[in-house]
Amino acid sequence: MSDETFADLFQDKPASRKNLQPGNRVEATVVGMSGENIFLDAGGKSEGILGAAELRNEAGELTVAVGDRVIVFFLAARNGEMVFTTRLGSGQTSSRELEEAFHSGIPVEGKVTGEVKGGFSVTVAGQRGFCPYSQMDVRRVEKPEDYIEKSFAFKIIEFGSQGKNIILSARAIQEEQRQQDREQLKERLAEGMQVSGTVTSIRDFGAFVDIGGVDGLIPISELAWGQTDRVEDILSPGQQVEVVIKRLDWDKDRISLSLRETTENPWDKVAEKYPAGSIHQGRVSRMAAFGAFVTLETGIDGLLHISKLGAGRRIHHPREVVEVGQDLTVKIESIDVGQKRLSLAPEDYVAKESAEEYTPPPISKESPSMGTLGDLLKSQIKKK
Repeated sequence: MSDETFADLFQDKPASRKNLQPGNRVEATVVGMSGENIFLDAGGKSEGILGAAELRNEAGELTVAVGDRVIVFFLAARNGEMVFTTRLGSGQTSSRELEEAFHSGIPVEGKVTGEVKGGFSVTVAGQRGFCPYSQMDVRRVEKPEDYIEKSFAFKIIEFGSQGKNIILSARAIQEEQRQQDREQLKERLAEGMQVSGTVTSIRDFGAFVDIGGVDGLIPISELAWGQTDRVEDILSPGQQVEVVIKRLDWDKDRISLSLRETTENPWDKVAEKYPAGSIHQGRVSRMAAFGAFVTLETGIDGLLHISKLGAGRRIHHPREVVEVGQDLTVKIESIDVGQKRLSLAPEDYVAKESAEEYTPPPISKESPSMGTLGDLLKSQIKKK
């Protein structure tokens, strides 16, 4: 690497360098640029230096400017300068330097070249390494092909046989970064905030969303204002979303999110749009033993009770007269905004009188009258 060997780097440094040791991770400020060098202020009396190649994108453009803060690792003190790196492996790196990177925890840059049994083959500074599936990402690797021919930062977790046995972990680097992001988010996030995120995985009970270094859960009940049966009908992995933070529990690492609260609540205008007695078109969305639910618009469902179905004849289940997906014309019977309930009836439904006039049945000639029955009882008593 330089005028000093990695073994020499582990010697104590003067106090003016803040006693930095190889592998120490620091946050430094970009104070200048010249050719292929970036100059840093890491808080010591001497300037630090970093290879510009480490901070160029695929187009060869620098990704930092003077005044930006960068995370770097201390490598060496050379000619009055402190040498830093963001990771090893992007240039000429020896096996010895990789071994010292293993001991000091300095990240290395590697390119995934293929899939092998149990994980991936990775090239680091011209040497072959191995990264298990479990160490490739903080999340489960579901599509190995997505990682092939891509470069990542790795931590060397095993180094043996003079570099012939190198085990790598990209997950270790990612977890460290997420922990740093988490600490920053703890200071910035608050319940009720709306933030951007990326859907990372879909489950039956909801969707997990990365909101900048930590994952939060959108429960299925918070996906939309209406009934949601399948998360996949609304979200997909990789989708960018806006969400509202419902609850933050840093101690238990639980963040509850809401997608539906980023949209207008349709129930806010339901009394205006669906007054009692008005007629509307709807579609049967689901059924229960006690009735059929009819969707009038996204988020607005009403109940068509079984007693109002059948056109006057008794039925045992709504499926006898309607089916899911069927379009119906319904009348609004009542509204309960507080409970978010709409009571519906068929357009031509006419309610029966609640109390009908009672007409006693006629007394049959063959049936004894009350007088005859009384006389019979008296005669029986006299006999006793």
